[in-house]
Amino acid sequence: MAYIRWFDTLSMKDLEHVGGKNASIGEMIAKLSQAGVRVPGGFATTALAFREFLAHNRLEERIRKALEGLNIDDVDELARVGAQIRAAVEAAELPKDLEVAIVDAYIRLQRQSGADFSVAVRSSATAEDLPEASFAGQQETFLNVKGVDSVLLHIKKVFASLYNDRAIAYRVHHGFAHEEVALSAGVQRMVRADLGASGVAFTLDTESGFREAIFITSSWGLGEMLVQGAVNPDEFYVYKPGLRAGKKAILQRSLGSKLQKMVYGENGVVTVETSPEERRRFSLSDAEVTELARQALLIEEHYGRPMDIEWAKDGLDGQIYILQARPETVQSRSGRVIERFSMSEGAEILVTGRAVGSRIGIGPVRVIHSPKEMNRVQPGDVLVADMTDPDWEPVMKRAAAIVTNRGGRTCHAAIVARELGIPAVVGTSEATRVLQDGATVTVSCAEGDTGRVYAGAPKFELQRIELDKMPEIPVKIMMNVASPERAFSFANLPNAGVGLARLEFIINNVIGIHPKALLDYERLEPALKAEIERRSAGYASPADFFREKLAEGVAMIAAAFAPHPVIVRLSDFKSNEYAHLLGGSLYEPKEENPMIGFRGASRYRSADFAEAFALECQALKKVRDEFGLTNVWIMVPFVRTVGEARQVIEVLKSHGLERGQDGLKLIMMCEVPSNAILAEQFLELFDGFSIGSNDLTQLTLALDRDSGLVAELFDEQDEAVKFLLARAIGAAKKMGKYIGICGQGPSDHPEFALWLVEQGIESISLNPDSVLETWLYLAEKQREKVSG
Repeated sequence: MAYIRWFDTLSMKDLEHVGGKNASIGEMIAKLSQAGVRVPGGFATTALAFREFLAHNRLEERIRKALEGLNIDDVDELARVGAQIRAAVEAAELPKDLEVAIVDAYIRLQRQSGADFSVAVRSSATAEDLPEASFAGQQETFLNVKGVDSVLLHIKKVFASLYNDRAIAYRVHHGFAHEEVALSAGVQRMVRADLGASGVAFTLDTESGFREAIFITSSWGLGEMLVQGAVNPDEFYVYKPGLRAGKKAILQRSLGSKLQKMVYGENGVVTVETSPEERRRFSLSDAEVTELARQALLIEEHYGRPMDIEWAKDGLDGQIYILQARPETVQSRSGRVIERFSMSEGAEILVTGRAVGSRIGIGPVRVIHSPKEMNRVQPGDVLVADMTDPDWEPVMKRAAAIVTNRGGRTCHAAIVARELGIPAVVGTSEATRVLQDGATVTVSCAEGDTGRVYAGAPKFELQRIELDKMPEIPVKIMMNVASPERAFSFANLPNAGVGLARLEFIINNVIGIHPKALLDYERLEPALKAEIERRSAGYASPADFFREKLAEGVAMIAAAFAPHPVIVRLSDFKSNEYAHLLGGSLYEPKEENPMIGFRGASRYRSADFAEAFALECQALKKVRDEFGLTNVWIMVPFVRTVGEARQVIEVLKSHGLERGQDGLKLIMMCEVPSNAILAEQFLELFDGFSIGSNDLTQLTLALDRDSGLVAELFDEQDEAVKFLLARAIGAAKKMGKYIGICGQGPSDHPEFALWLVEQGIESISLNPDSVLETWLYLAEKQREKVSG
């Protein structure tokens, strides 16, 4: 068996000889290069080379004795023994035959690569990256290594890293005998990412396990900054079916702060500040994101499983390269039982950041400023740090939760937290300053993309759902989904699609600016103009920011639930709500009763709002035409008269949103009493009704649902309301049209949902947190009906 193997001679059959990382590099070069997957070349030392290195220096017995009986929970002793072993390995000499083989291979690689040549020296353990044994950064990687003497030195450093504290602890936790694990050093040509960008790509959503998306993180410079969690990167979601079909596939783009980058130094690498211009723009273009996703999809299809991929963009040739790929081991192992955590009590929010996972953890804060303080972390503590690196792993498993100042969703802290199944909130920027050592806090990652750290121990709930055991019921259960960032997670629940996707949530929480202010951007006063410029950074224009962000939000929801229908309601802000958006007070009228004022269909047909509504229509058309997400239906809210309905249909048609074209269905909210009274006339113009029980109730009973003075009279189950509901349901059924409900009533009152089923309603759209309760309630009533 040779000491050296060239990457292009390796495959996954060589796992025991060169470890998972190097075997995978060879597999991709050999099997995927012709398909356009670009992997930098190089060579690997073998497990035999490592074992002969140990034998040549008589290190095996010395290492065995040092590790025998070591208590890995004693972090001080672990650090002392690990340092002792590593020093011995680094001080040892390479056998002459091995040294000659490495020198010869390096010279050959140098000839192939040309001037200004440097390499990365990477570790690949023979038990690393197996499905049951994958952990973040177990051994070391060294970048921008130049010259043969430096390569020989760093190969020994890689060998020594098999005895890092974290690696020793990991093997004990996972039942690997130390002597059974060998190390292969990969010597790989460097990609000039110091002049470009780099990051990580997962071929599934790391939080929800959604399989039809590729999640990409990217930042300027070399990738170590991102993996360490030292930068908040740009993030992208790419839709696999869109990619395969040649459609626009980038579902979402999020601009990260990217405050620093790692570049080449005189010796090795250095960290520098990024420029304001770099921070304001995305580190990858749309074309580059698409190309990276294409390569990632090829890799996943080759291996037949979700993959975790490190990539880099070379700033000299502009190409995307794959540095390594390994199986994703957290979400791909999860089964058909969902654990759903939810906060049931509020408390003061101390800090916020990016949520990792979907769990909730409670414990006393332990602020740790360096690895030397790790022994202070006790089981059940909330570990708080500026950021973590692999040296922290021995104590991370003790933590109830992890909170960091820096980092994104693919940083070290995030990866380890997912592996351990504990919640983490990363990139808070101020956790070590705000959170007080010893204070009890609750770390919640159960509220979407934003993770929150609450003071004290507010109550929370946990539901366990066996998805394969949901009983059949005589109605379609759909969901009301407002937040694009939670769509992938909600789609795991049993469902028949989305009965109500609210554009207002995206406009309010993601965009936050009045559309007319974006259109009038050039004429605004300087302070407002500057704020709009800051928020819309990374996009071609402020108006383009509105269109793109709205399209991305809808596309995320539509992709999550495809091929089920996603009924998107056109924006239904009232004038006082629109006024709260940035710049909104410049454009909105002061109305005595906005609830029954300038809203819904009246806005869409207004000449004053025409340009703003056009942006909305353009976004929806983009989702259907460019993304190919034709499961999007459009719903028109608050239509007062049949004449108004006809006008809005013509406005939509003028923007290319014509009923029946490419299967487009137009639904009308049935929420004004006139809609039920003249149901047949309205239904002639639309493909169906979705009942808005909140407005229908308040308008039928002539009460303002926002007024506490008459709130006790609000009742969706009042006989007058039920009369109109029954009329609307009956008319739709008679005409063969869609009939559903998306109001709050069925979510709050399961018995109301039962009544609707008895009337023959086709679908009930519920808030996600009430899907299971209502589903099981209806199933139980169905069983009683059958047995009774």
